[in-house]
Amino acid sequence: MVSALEVVLLNLKNMGFFAFLPFLLTAAVFYGLLRRSKLFGEPEKNVTVNAVTAITAAFLVWAYPIISGTSVEEYQQFFSTFFLKGSVATLTILIGLIIFSMFFPEGISTALGEKVKGKFAVGVIILSLLIALGVLLGSGTANLFGFSTIDIDTELIYSIIFIAAFVGIIGIVVWLTGK
Repeated sequence: MVSALEVVLLNLKNMGFFAFLPFLLTAAVFYGLLRRSKLFGEPEKNVTVNAVTAITAAFLVWAYPIISGTSVEEYQQFFSTFFLKGSVATLTILIGLIIFSMFFPEGISTALGEKVKGKFAVGVIILSLLIALGVLLGSGTANLFGFSTIDIDTELIYSIIFIAAFVGIIGIVVWLTGK
């Protein structure tokens, strides 16, 4: 039996709606970056310039697969996989932080904010980059850009990432508590 939501999603897919979503996301990211950078002056005074520039840049980004002869479906598959795996990685970190906060006093976030300065920040950045690399490789980025990936079992990669994250979390807890 097919649910109503599944029927709606399949109809949206047949109409090409999901091919349009990455364009909207790209335009929104460009618009946000233009507002934040204030490239064209104060954002409140240049809303139209920022919007037109963001839409034009998004069109250029999404015209590339068509101009180069690459299938747009590959990009759709990549973004679907990328955002799904990125969401799973983010939720995993969030759940880890919730579990972490159960064992520490109420003001631990303030203490962590002070500790993040200095060498610890480098460790956090490296761990974040490793997680991002795992998400990118796990979502098939290498295949998207024409590189052939080594035939490694994905479960092995996920196990290595999990073990590295687990050891890193234990190291952070030991470092914070001093025990």
